[in-house]
Amino acid sequence: MKFLDQAKIYVRSGDGGAGCVSFRREKFIEFGGPDGGDGGRGGDVVAECVEGLNTLIDFRYQQHFKAKTGMHGMGKNRAGGRGADVILHVPIGTQILEEDGETLIADLTEVNQRVVICKGGNGGFGNAYFTTSTNRAPRRANPGLPGEERTIILRLKLIADAGLIGLPNAGKSTFLASVTAAKPKIADYPFTTLYPGLGVVRRDNREFVLADIPGLIEGAHEGHGLGDRFLGHIE
Repeated sequence: MKFLDQAKIYVRSGDGGAGCVSFRREKFIEFGGPDGGDGGRGGDVVAECVEGLNTLIDFRYQQHFKAKTGMHGMGKNRAGGRGADVILHVPIGTQILEEDGETLIADLTEVNQRVVICKGGNGGFGNAYFTTSTNRAPRRANPGLPGEERTIILRLKLIADAGLIGLPNAGKSTFLASVTAAKPKIADYPFTTLYPGLGVVRRDNREFVLADIPGLIEGAHEGHGLGDRFLGHIE
């Protein structure tokens, strides 16, 4: 599986459904009262932390996500159904940030943890809602409210108990392969490891997760080599 630890995506919640203008129709009753139902609420955009994922690669191939619009209200006081949510499945350790890359929206660190990124718009009122003592037959209804939209950044921090940091070709991947069942790429040239790797060390009925971080060189904090981007995995 390809590794991707950062993705920029656009999300939009669903618009609310429109209210309905309708009047009751019954046998022998010429003018029935208003019975237009309310529109349904639009779907939310939700991020959910799931087990078994360790990459954001799915967000490389799809960057736009939009929840469904709520159903419109109907006669006989029938309210419209709620629009379907969009669920974004992300790995444990995913941070959700504003487009500026600095403002933190949520930090997902536990399985099944959920956060609503965009709330769906409320549905509009049907004409039954506007009935008053002086207006027994209102012919107005509200449209649904628009959903929210935003561009966000997903940033993955691998959840590890310990990390291997060092210069390129220092033997970090070799060590990881020796003490765990991981099979990282090993070669005799610098920057063989381009992405962080994980392995589980088992000893004396105990286990912990070890991360192999790509090599750092002098000036990495200024963007030299692979830069310091991967240091986020061992914060």
